[in-house]
Amino acid sequence: MGRAIVCESTDAAVAGIEDGATVLIGGFGMAGMPVPLIDALIRQGATDLTVVSNNAGNGDTGLAALLAAGRVRKVICSFPRQSDSWVFDGLYREGRIELEVVPQGTLAERMRAAGAGIGAFYCPTGVGTPLAEGKEVREIEGRLHVLELPLRGDVALIGAHRADRLGNLVYRKTARNFGPVMATAATTVIAQVAEVVEIGGLDPEAVITPSIYVDRIVEVP
Repeated sequence: MGRAIVCESTDAAVAGIEDGATVLIGGFGMAGMPVPLIDALIRQGATDLTVVSNNAGNGDTGLAALLAAGRVRKVICSFPRQSDSWVFDGLYREGRIELEVVPQGTLAERMRAAGAGIGAFYCPTGVGTPLAEGKEVREIEGRLHVLELPLRGDVALIGAHRADRLGNLVYRKTARNFGPVMATAATTVIAQVAEVVEIGGLDPEAVITPSIYVDRIVEVP
């Protein structure tokens, strides 16, 4: 069984993230987004990042603040434009950031495939649209499917509700969203939690992300 490192601060938790890294950031909008970890990443200084997230930032906090700091080269997401995504929108219109749009279910499945060791998979979503350009298309049972590749991260920053000192994670309601699949798809997984409890303090039946996937945890009450 793996055992995560319990970090004393968010700054310690994000130490060592390198320039050019691919960073998976959990959250559906702001729900489940690990804002204190993102703020620590801004202070840490890593740049030229590729960020994988459902959205491209909200308002001026969290992921949007990371974008505004000029640290991100490319965003891979399913929903880049909404009423409060003005930071990304401005950068994109100025040609200062790259964008890869991936349908939401495909985004989750590409990360799940990475965690499961699946080399690639066929999916009907996106066939006949610009999202399928340059990709292999195959007919399966009379329906066209596009070949999608796994999406791996060097680092995942995820928000959970509670952890034990081994690194087992439980989530709070819809804040779970992309956290579990991201935790399987990254080399280094850093989880921000509201509470760290002693080993045995979590109901095993409630654990969603086992400690074997988690490298660092930090308590942010």
